[in-house]
Amino acid sequence: MENAFAYAIFAFMNNQKEKRVLVGMSGGIDSSAVCIMLQEQGYEVVGVTMRTWDVASAFSSPNQEEPDFILEARSLAEKLGIEHHVADVREEFKQVIVKYFIDEYMQGRTPNPCVMCNPLFKERLLCEWADKTDCAWISTGHYCRLEERDGNRYIVAGDDVTKDQSYFLWRLPQNILRRFLFPLGNYTKQEVREYLNAKGFEAKSKGGESMEVCFIEGDYRDFLRQQIPDIDTKIGPGFFVDNKGVKIGQHKGFPYYTIGQRKGLGIALGHPAHVLRINAEKNTVMLGTAEDLKAEYMLVEDAMIINTNELLTCESLTVRIRYRSKPIPCQVRLLENGQMLVRFLGEASAIAPGQSAVFYDGKRVLGGAFIASQRGIFKVIAEHPF
Repeated sequence: MENAFAYAIFAFMNNQKEKRVLVGMSGGIDSSAVCIMLQEQGYEVVGVTMRTWDVASAFSSPNQEEPDFILEARSLAEKLGIEHHVADVREEFKQVIVKYFIDEYMQGRTPNPCVMCNPLFKERLLCEWADKTDCAWISTGHYCRLEERDGNRYIVAGDDVTKDQSYFLWRLPQNILRRFLFPLGNYTKQEVREYLNAKGFEAKSKGGESMEVCFIEGDYRDFLRQQIPDIDTKIGPGFFVDNKGVKIGQHKGFPYYTIGQRKGLGIALGHPAHVLRINAEKNTVMLGTAEDLKAEYMLVEDAMIINTNELLTCESLTVRIRYRSKPIPCQVRLLENGQMLVRFLGEASAIAPGQSAVFYDGKRVLGGAFIASQRGIFKVIAEHPF
């Protein structure tokens, strides 16, 4: 009898844990809606808000000790009657994500901080906090869905194409994806606003959008100068060159330019000029026309693919090379050195090393990789014809 009672208690406690979900609460529209939705679905919601980087606009008054988003998240938690925690991870965020961001620019690459932040930082910390708070599940306000297929869990693009965030999540491993819930995948942003309004959170439903890079206000170049005060001494001016390597003018230093950039170059050539290539070693920035930016192939590296054979044989394979870019039909070859050669079957432009290339079958994410240096690509193309 005692054993049966103990088993019943164990089963009850385990079931309680299975209905506990940790929500990453940013204080914004999306995570707020997620908390309410999950409560309605019978989950016991626990909230955690990460304090990663303080920006001036996040403080409404001069003597405020915590940024507005923490106060808003705490207020919502109190209204909903849910447990709430604050994780002050500012120093770790600086050492991991901000350092990566700066290092990439200092190597002449274009960083993807959100792609790196999800697996290396936020989702990892959410898992740690979920374990700490006995939550079986984790949830965020990302606009995407999940799909089970052949024993694997795949990220699927959200229904709102203007808010879909599947591009940023390709590096999440299976063990983390199996704990995730994405309630907003079937909603548009407008529908989420209407949902919050209907639930009595009218002010919250009218809130603004968050910054694309959460730790930067304004121009990233000013941020680099702030974080590296002697950057202009370390790097200094360099030369603009044409696509034949001929010097055509002077620039302020290679970290201040990105592939595809057209505005703010500070040089007049009599025709629109775009950044084609950046050479950090020589401190040169190659300029050319929009036509010069177009590419038929690209090299990618450090891939994370769920099923490599599926990727290589997929007849409807597409790739996105920037967050806002449209999917481009493509084919992929796996190279001996672990890189992949991608052949575009549609128009592609401004291939930026450091950015993510995310592969899709329809709306389903098959995996992704980082765009590599394109040096030597013509030799690779000749050796690996499609």
